[in-house]
Amino acid sequence: MRERKLLGFGIGGTAVTAVCCFTPALVILLGGLGLSAWLAWMDYVLFPLLAAFIALTLFALMRSRRKTKAEYRDG
Repeated sequence: MRERKLLGFGIGGTAVTAVCCFTPALVILLGGLGLSAWLAWMDYVLFPLLAAFIALTLFALMRSRRKTKAEYRDG
């Protein structure tokens, strides 16, 4: 159960960060709020965050795969 939550968090974070990185959703949102000056440094935050969420997703996949192999071998 814990691996599923970790995997869901990783996939959800990757999806949200990717939408903010590669679409104008964040530009429209921050522009509408009057915070468009923040857009100058958003790439310095979003790209490492995207990499971290992808790494978390891969970690969760590897962990669940190891658990599945161990259950198959033991059981």
